[in-house]
Amino acid sequence: MEKRIETKKPERRQTASVRVGGVSIGSDYAIRLQTMANVSTNDIDAAVSQAIRCAEAGADLFRFTTQGEREVDDVRKIRAELRKKGCMIPLVADVHFRPDVADKAATVVEKVRINPGNYIDPARKFVHIDYTDDEYRAELERLKERFTDLLNICRKHKTALRLGVNHGSLSDRIMSRYGDTLAGMAESCMEFLRIAKEQDFNDIVLSVKSSNTRVMVETVRLLVSEMGREGMAYPMHLGVTEAGEGEDGRIRSAVGIGALLADGIGDTIRVSLSEEPERELPVARALTEYFYSDKSVRATGNVQCTTDNDCLTYRSEQEDWELFMTESAAECGRLLWEMQGKTAVIPKLRLENGHFEEKKLRRLEKDILQASGITRYKTEFVSCPGCGRTLFDLQRTVGEIKCAFGNMTSEPKKIAVMGCIVNGPGEMADADYGYVGAARGKISLYRGKECVEKNIDAEEAVNKLVALIEQDLQCHLDGCS
Repeated sequence: MEKRIETKKPERRQTASVRVGGVSIGSDYAIRLQTMANVSTNDIDAAVSQAIRCAEAGADLFRFTTQGEREVDDVRKIRAELRKKGCMIPLVADVHFRPDVADKAATVVEKVRINPGNYIDPARKFVHIDYTDDEYRAELERLKERFTDLLNICRKHKTALRLGVNHGSLSDRIMSRYGDTLAGMAESCMEFLRIAKEQDFNDIVLSVKSSNTRVMVETVRLLVSEMGREGMAYPMHLGVTEAGEGEDGRIRSAVGIGALLADGIGDTIRVSLSEEPERELPVARALTEYFYSDKSVRATGNVQCTTDNDCLTYRSEQEDWELFMTESAAECGRLLWEMQGKTAVIPKLRLENGHFEEKKLRRLEKDILQASGITRYKTEFVSCPGCGRTLFDLQRTVGEIKCAFGNMTSEPKKIAVMGCIVNGPGEMADADYGYVGAARGKISLYRGKECVEKNIDAEEAVNKLVALIEQDLQCHLDGCS
């Protein structure tokens, strides 16, 4: 018997408000849209031009990678040029591995993003450390001492802070104590939040990201619950990291972000595509409008969701394919997960819309099921959006790899293309193969977590990856051990 599922405007989770330059985040303010430069921070002209294009396309905040003090100085110049040109978009400095760089950046920009996985901990080496309770507490005291310095600088300069946890760069310390778990990801953030609360610093936004949509959604839900238990209500920034490009990247982002927007969670969002950053913004806008605009097809009753045993049916009168693709993925992902949790049967999906060909609808059904982690029918490509740290031509490389393996359906694989080591080896840990920037113009290839070739010239790396996968497939056919 068919059962109708009510779709209504979500009730936003109430949070504290955070001021980032001229933009307020959280509370009853509109959901803010963000993106990030994919040009070098050292290229002042290109950075300024890209920031202006993104501001004109609707970005409320714009982020730059800041690897070192030189990049902080360059962001200072970029900010000055933008203000001269009348562009007032708040800037965010993205810092990994260097607390001293975060300190300096906090005197320059409106917001600093740090990664709890590598703020004081070294780059992840995938080693297990047997901490005693006293040793672990000593590590937290070391964290408190260093992090308090940054909080004081941010307070002095009225700079906001984002604690950005990434599944792919959890510290060996956290992994040793909690394992690769949702609880470990949430605790990675909570350790910093407890210090901020103790120091009465409240200008904080949080994010917990993963290329796995379900991991991202469930960890954000857990973090929100943990904060509630400890009397915290900080704004949340949402995103599926390394979502990829094209339709697959949009669908994967919509599944993860949409599930949380439907919960009423989310104060800022970024759709991370391996494309030019301004192309991320229409997708982000479509997601917020679908759930919160009074004029969306969802709000006007031109969409309907029903279930019949193990099949979810989504009916919509949306006439724009890009919007229909985004909206159906955003709505259906969480509902499919709920169905999967209630039965051992793999749920099915049926999309109905008279404006589009049956063939396109049937393919989109399979793409949403794959983006939700329920089935895999084709090779899956995970790729970062690129930033100033990217060590090769990311967009061209992703295109070449997809061209080489996009038709692999008999034995579909998961292939990760990562611009640098920040999240590379960690975020692609569940991929079958990885292609990771190791140095300028140099690539390392991975089979699972194992690095099988290091520092290959970028010009040769795609062909080497093709040869590696073909060799493994042939070995599998031949029954090699």
